[in-house]
Amino acid sequence: MSPRSASVNEELRRRSRERLLQATVELVSERGYEATTLGDIADRAGAARGLVSYYFPGKQQLLQSAVHRLMHRTLQEALEREPLRTDALQGRELLARAIDAILGLAREHPRLMRTHMAGILSADGFVQCPEQQRLAELLRGTVARYGSRDVDTDYPLLRALLMGAVVAVLLPGAPMPAARLRAELFQRYGLDWEFGVPPDGGEPSGGTIPR
Repeated sequence: MSPRSASVNEELRRRSRERLLQATVELVSERGYEATTLGDIADRAGAARGLVSYYFPGKQQLLQSAVHRLMHRTLQEALEREPLRTDALQGRELLARAIDAILGLAREHPRLMRTHMAGILSADGFVQCPEQQRLAELLRGTVARYGSRDVDTDYPLLRALLMGAVVAVLLPGAPMPAARLRAELFQRYGLDWEFGVPPDGGEPSGGTIPR
C-alpha cells in the first residue's frame, strides 16, 4: 500500500481537529466545564486521547477554540443567509445580522457561553487560534461593509460591545433582556429593528429605534 499523500494527511488532521472541537461544544453544553474531561471529549470525537494534547495545550484552550468555531460558523451562516438586500442598506443589514447571531448564541447556549466568557476574563484572556482569527475576520469585514472609515478603531469597539451584551444576558441573578440590549445596539448603529432576526413581540417597551 502506497503511503498517503501530504494533502490526504492534512485533511485527516483537519477532520480530527474538527471532531474534537464539536465534541467539546456538545459535552460542555450538556455537562458543564468541570464535569467534562479531555478523555470524554476524545471518546465523543472517536479520537485517541493523545490527539487532544497534540492539537491543544489544555482544556481551556480547547474550549475557547471550540466556542470561537461555533461563533464564526454561526456568524458566517447569518451573513450569507438569503435573501440579502442589494441596496445601500446592505451593510446595515449585515451588521444587524451579526449582532443577532452573537446575542442568539447567548440565548441558545447559555452554559457554554457563560463558561467561555469566564475563560476570556481570566488571566489567560483570548486564545490566538485559527477559529478566533476567522471570527475576527468576519466581524472586521462586517464593520467595513457597514461603512466604517476606521475599521481598526470600530472593530474592537463592536467586539467589546458584543462581549458586554453577552455578559449582561448571562449574568447570574440579574440578566438583562436580550431584546433591550439589542435595541441599545441597534440604536447606537442606526439599524432598523426589522433587520436581522427580530425577537418575538416587536420592539421592547420604551425603545425607539431610529429609521
